[in-house]
Amino acid sequence: MTVTSVTTKVEAAVLHMSCELGLEKWKLGFTTGLNEPIRVREIAGRDLEVLKLEIAKAIEVFGLSAETRIVSCYEAGRDGNWLHRWLEKQGIENYVVDSASIEVNRRKRRAKTDRLDVTKLVRMLVRHVLGEKNVWSVVRVPSEADEDARHLHRSLSTLQEERTRLRNRIKGVVIGQGVRVLRIGKDFVTWLCGVRTWEGKELAPGLLARVKQEWERLQIVEAQILDAKRRQREKLREAREAIALRKQEAKKARQQEQVEVEAIDKVVQMMNLRGIGTTGAWVLVHELFGWRKFNNRRELGALIGFTPTPYDSGNDVREQGISKAGNNQVKKLAVELGWSWLRYQPQSGLSRWYRRRFAKGGKRMRKIGIVALARKLVIALWRYVEFGQVPQDARFKEAA
Repeated sequence: MTVTSVTTKVEAAVLHMSCELGLEKWKLGFTTGLNEPIRVREIAGRDLEVLKLEIAKAIEVFGLSAETRIVSCYEAGRDGNWLHRWLEKQGIENYVVDSASIEVNRRKRRAKTDRLDVTKLVRMLVRHVLGEKNVWSVVRVPSEADEDARHLHRSLSTLQEERTRLRNRIKGVVIGQGVRVLRIGKDFVTWLCGVRTWEGKELAPGLLARVKQEWERLQIVEAQILDAKRRQREKLREAREAIALRKQEAKKARQQEQVEVEAIDKVVQMMNLRGIGTTGAWVLVHELFGWRKFNNRRELGALIGFTPTPYDSGNDVREQGISKAGNNQVKKLAVELGWSWLRYQPQSGLSRWYRRRFAKGGKRMRKIGIVALARKLVIALWRYVEFGQVPQDARFKEAA
């Protein structure tokens, strides 16, 4: 009876593995339970063959069978999601963990090494597998197609920020000579050569060369922005044609193509509302509504980051403002959409609520209010695309 009991225990064991992913070296931690010893190994970064060998050695060292369930984890970071997909293809159950959700020692000074990190991570993994719910937050990994679809609007956002920096730099250099730049167009260099300083002199050659160089960079960025927007329009046109073809022929597309078509359908649906343009609808669908499922408005608000962060310790109770966490792409866009909604939907219920609560306040109150409006607007748009609930007194574009 004793031998049979031990054998059953070994066969039912789980091999837990944590990975501390460095640029040059990876630390691996293996264990079978909270009170069991931890085997720590170091391998070269991204050496998958050696990683498979270490997993096999760990199974042998702990006396487990080849069919043992293997569960792994690593922190979300620079390496992204490729390792998660590789582990799943090897039949390993993997969790990508939000680094900010990992509990830390509250002492001001604490020991911190990769070895300590990997052992702590593997023990937290054991607790998670045993059923402890709030040990950490697990990142939902998108499919490769969903992840790739985000690059277009993110690159466009980066290019637009770069364009603003270049324009401001050009204006700043030229205004240092007492000349104000009102417009930077294709004839800017010709105009610049004819500019005179307060003494009636031409601009210095070094300054002219620098400004021309910045202007040439600006032209490259402008061309890349136009190309990114053109690719957005092409994808929208192709998706609309796919939708029409699907309705006419009533044929089922493959699963991933169907997800893409449904996402674009939501983009088109949202663009029918006044105040919502291509970029706003595109980002909201591909970052939030296209592939994520929310159970309630609180989950949506937490993902964006528009949630309060109260500080309540003893007699010290205060509000620290909204959370720093959340999707920065959506957070910045939501505030812009809030201002746009006030302009193009002045009679809507949300706009009336904002004017009643914040419009009579000062500049600071209006800025605080626009964050609250942005949260309500994103939730209202989610209900619109998911459940068909049109925001109160919202107006549609005439073309729609």
